[in-house]
Amino acid sequence: MKSNNQRAATPWLAQGRPEIQSFGTIALLPIGLTSEVCQRSVQALNQILADTMALRDLYKKHHWQVSGPTFFQLHQLFDKHYTEQAALVDLLAERIQLLGGVSVAMAQDIAETTTIERPPRGREDPPAQITRLLEAHQRVLQFCHEAAAEAQDSGDDGTNDLLVSNAIRTNEFHVWFLAQHLLSTPVADPNAKAPVLGANESGKLEVTKK
Repeated sequence: MKSNNQRAATPWLAQGRPEIQSFGTIALLPIGLTSEVCQRSVQALNQILADTMALRDLYKKHHWQVSGPTFFQLHQLFDKHYTEQAALVDLLAERIQLLGGVSVAMAQDIAETTTIERPPRGREDPPAQITRLLEAHQRVLQFCHEAAAEAQDSGDDGTNDLLVSNAIRTNEFHVWFLAQHLLSTPVADPNAKAPVLGANESGKLEVTKK
């Protein structure tokens, strides 16, 4: 027979319990918003959250699989954007909980909810990877703009601020950095005359053109 001390130190396993809040419901907190406003914001934020989590993981896939002459630059850039998208995921999920909702969280739920097109399991070249990311960003930004406008109209200033100050700005910056990698501008003009370093009559070094 176990002593009281032994019982206190023994984990109580198999703690199966019913859910304390069903997904899609609101546990209203005293934040000055109605349950209807919170419900609309939570629904919009969960969609953006699911898409952001899919976009985050798309960055990590490309980070692992990128190839070619720009490998190092894109390998670093994809991981930087992954980290920033992961931080955004936390902000979105916390806002949903603060509004009294339940955030999507598991991979299966994300797969069922996201509107981001699923990439192939195989490896793609950098232009295809970047194009896929830009399309995902555009979809997220469209949802963010719509949700921010609705939150502003309904008086949900916190959600509006999060979407404008964090989600929209982060995604816009990521679009900017990605899009520049699809330009065909060469590092140097291949038709320009190559510079030659030589000495002039006085013995000083100067650059001349061939």
